[in-house]
Amino acid sequence: MSDHLLTFVTSLIFAALLVLLAAAGWRARKRRQADVPAPSTFPDDPGSERFRAQGQYVTTTSAGDWLDRIAVHGLGIRTRADAVVCDAGVLFDRAGSGPLWVPAPDLVEVRLGSGMAGKFVERDGLVVLEWRLGERAVDTGFRTRRPEDKTALVAAIEDLMSAGRQDGSAPADQEEE
Repeated sequence: MSDHLLTFVTSLIFAALLVLLAAAGWRARKRRQADVPAPSTFPDDPGSERFRAQGQYVTTTSAGDWLDRIAVHGLGIRTRADAVVCDAGVLFDRAGSGPLWVPAPDLVEVRLGSGMAGKFVERDGLVVLEWRLGERAVDTGFRTRRPEDKTALVAAIEDLMSAGRQDGSAPADQEEE
């Protein structure tokens, strides 16, 4: 066997091993996160559309831990998406992984960030939405296609959150027990 062929075969075996290890790690993460509830389904009447931005759904992670990607329910898959702010919540209309609906009462905070779980951009290049998924606080990242949509998306979500607070409903983590 020539040196070139041996190098090629060794590299091929090493690459296959890396892919198998990554797949095993992803399956183990999904098993560890089996207790994470499924997100809410899109309502029949989400109200009127307040704002829409095209871009990329980055991922959903545990709140405050930008490396702890949520693998279950397709929340860890990066895909092209539209972020739609409606009267009843925020919709991430994701291509290939299905819609992610965040009801308005579950919204906790919206902010700008520079990265999370494998996606790093310029300072304040991501819109990060913190919300409650059952009892778990999570962060969802979205990168707008057009930079000027970023501040408009944040403003629309902040308006939605403040409208909910004026109506007397508090975010899920602030409700009295």
